[in-house]
Amino acid sequence: MRLLITILLTVHASLALGQQDMSEIDPWESTNRKIFAFNRFFDRTLLRPVASGYAKLMPDAAERSVANAVANVYEVNRFINSLLQGRPDAAAVSTGRFMVNTTVGVFGLFDVATRMGIEVQRADFGQTLMVWGFGSGPYVILPFFGPRTVRSATGYVVDTYASIPAVAWDTTSAYAFWSAEAISFRAGLLEFDELVTGDEYVFMRSAYLQARATFLNNGIPPLEDFADDEYDLDWDDEL
Repeated sequence: MRLLITILLTVHASLALGQQDMSEIDPWESTNRKIFAFNRFFDRTLLRPVASGYAKLMPDAAERSVANAVANVYEVNRFINSLLQGRPDAAAVSTGRFMVNTTVGVFGLFDVATRMGIEVQRADFGQTLMVWGFGSGPYVILPFFGPRTVRSATGYVVDTYASIPAVAWDTTSAYAFWSAEAISFRAGLLEFDELVTGDEYVFMRSAYLQARATFLNNGIPPLEDFADDEYDLDWDDEL
């Protein structure tokens, strides 16, 4: 449900943000567009075909298991960031999820914790930096890794090198995990490719900024941004 709401709001955001002066949000647009073009080329020639093949060959249940296992590995990051944000209750929940899914869920292949009502406590180091008072900084496109803000990009690097694969596994295993993570993530986005319309760069920028705002708002889309009459909807009733 939250994913559907985010997607719908993203479409509106692509229109709303496109009408605003983006000079402060995206001062590096010229460079960003070049990197975006490179990333699109990489996606179309390699990542998307691999993800499409993966999606066709893997049964849906197996795809979910891979995504579950990847998410379970990052419960440790959620635990650490929840503590750094002063949220011990959320850290305890992440610990519980990791223990349940690693044992009963067979190394995270099955999300038993969610079925038990133990919900994901989303947290990353970019969010931690926000809690500590750091601004988001400009919008930036990273080669291969796509859209970020300076703050979320910093958080991404810290989270990556503080994750279980980076800390506890050998280099080959770590890169194999991250490759599987990228393919699994891209496969999950295949059905949404058709939603990209108009200027792809503007659409993806709006989509990322809206999705990130939703994440930082604890999974709740900032509906106040769309409170005018045109988008004045009761989302629970509509969906």
